[in-house]
Amino acid sequence: MINKKVYLYFPKSETEKPIVYQLVKNFDLIVNIFRAKVTPEEEGYLSLEVTGSQENIDRAFAYLGTFDVVIHAGNKGVHWEAGRCAHCGACVVHCPTGALSIVDRATRTVAFNEDACIECLACINACPYGACSSAF
Repeated sequence: MINKKVYLYFPKSETEKPIVYQLVKNFDLIVNIFRAKVTPEEEGYLSLEVTGSQENIDRAFAYLGTFDVVIHAGNKGVHWEAGRCAHCGACVVHCPTGALSIVDRATRTVAFNEDACIECLACINACPYGACSSAF
């Protein structure tokens, strides 16, 4: 059994289909949804982890490919661009896990620890320079 982190972007045309249900039922996957925003009136996304055999995960991804769903298989849905960061610290106070922190008090240098990020997305709204962004 392997775990794979996946981000699915659903356009409006696909939001009413039981796609995640089919992943569980037809491909014997365990699905853990971390974050979701999918409504029939608008496009949406899912941040989830799937657990199963590599063969079943590959089959499930092929199934997802039959829909107008964008699949992003990556480690995190939050990206931090160091080059855009002005090290103002506005994001740090909004980060509940310390994934964004000031690593040097003298220079006020901000750093991002991807492993500590829980993808709450609070940093995206807090950053006035766009250094934090979402995969969606």
